[in-house]
Amino acid sequence: MSTLRSSPASSALDLAAIRQDFPFFETGIAYLDSANTAQRPRRVLDAMEGYFTQYNSNIHRAVYRTSMQATEHYDATRRKVREFINAKSVKEIVFTKNITEAINLVAYSWGRQNIREGDLIVLTVMEHHSNIVPWQILAQEKGARVAYVDIDDQGELRLDQFHELLEQEPRLVAFAHVSNTLGTITPCRELTAAAHAAGAVVLIDGAQGVQHVGVDVQEIGCDFYGFTGHKVLGPTGSGVLYARRELLEAMPPFLAGGDMIRAVFLDHTEYAGLPEKFEAGTPAIAEVIGLGAALDYLQDVGMDAIRAHELELTEYTLEALSEIDGLRVFGPPAPRRSGVVAFDIEGIHPHDIATILDRHDVCIRAGHNCAMPLMHRLGVAATARASFFLYNTKEEIDRLLVGLHDAKRIFR
Repeated sequence: MSTLRSSPASSALDLAAIRQDFPFFETGIAYLDSANTAQRPRRVLDAMEGYFTQYNSNIHRAVYRTSMQATEHYDATRRKVREFINAKSVKEIVFTKNITEAINLVAYSWGRQNIREGDLIVLTVMEHHSNIVPWQILAQEKGARVAYVDIDDQGELRLDQFHELLEQEPRLVAFAHVSNTLGTITPCRELTAAAHAAGAVVLIDGAQGVQHVGVDVQEIGCDFYGFTGHKVLGPTGSGVLYARRELLEAMPPFLAGGDMIRAVFLDHTEYAGLPEKFEAGTPAIAEVIGLGAALDYLQDVGMDAIRAHELELTEYTLEALSEIDGLRVFGPPAPRRSGVVAFDIEGIHPHDIATILDRHDVCIRAGHNCAMPLMHRLGVAATARASFFLYNTKEEIDRLLVGLHDAKRIFR
């Protein structure tokens, strides 16, 4: 059982109690890389162990007790996801292994059925490769075009360019809810409404959004929204695609095999209904159950409290980094970004920064963050990136600063 909680009347988190829920922090390591993958609370680990040790069975395929129990726990996560993102129906929730698979599902199923020669696909320069490469492949195959919305000097989207591209009546608009490098929070509702008015379908990459700034897919009005389990305190191998029911009903299956069929004959197959039509084969049962436990944990802590805590850490970090000579931070001011701070230091490669920080038991990401077009736009080969979540403390930020000063001393 969890020992935490935040006060309903306050955004303050009981960090000491929260950190006790995460076995990783017994190592003493300052983990500032949650945008890469998050740590897991004991509740998630216990839920997965419970499946493996108490009712390890396949789902949707048997009538004995443990199989029924596994099926119920698996299906319960679908209900939790529907509530967490406020979808209309569980039939709009498809389990995938990550956001990459979710986007590829849309590209291969909806995309190959709806994108035609000459059609325009609108993306942004700050997308993760997972929200670029599938559309490039599709455009090349179909003879479609891909255009990109640029960013301004603060790392926010050029809305003037966005609206200019909409005048060309794109077929699809796809963008990240939150940039994994800049932390930029995209005005999803505004962009979605404008794209729909231009006749476009909208896909949102929520890998960095749903766990940090929250999401209401009905309020946003998007057609597709996906996220990854291991970034929301859940296990790897779990992910979610939300799609409006009428779109899913019209889309052909992405993968074929067991559990996605209603009946198979020698000359044809009748497909299962939603969402099973898109979940072929034995799924990642334990991982989905773990994802459900992770969403329970986030709900119990409170998304507003998490956002307030991350904002406090981000403001603290940005102020401290501004006092380091030769250090440049990328991205917008704290209120318009998530808990992600990418930076570089003049004369020191980000990989060297990360290596020195590792000697101080501080973990950050260094590299192009799977966003090479954005690196080209920023004029750098790579960045160093610190990212925060509900369990991080100001003391860990202080350890980051000590390590950065050490890096400057070494390369002085």
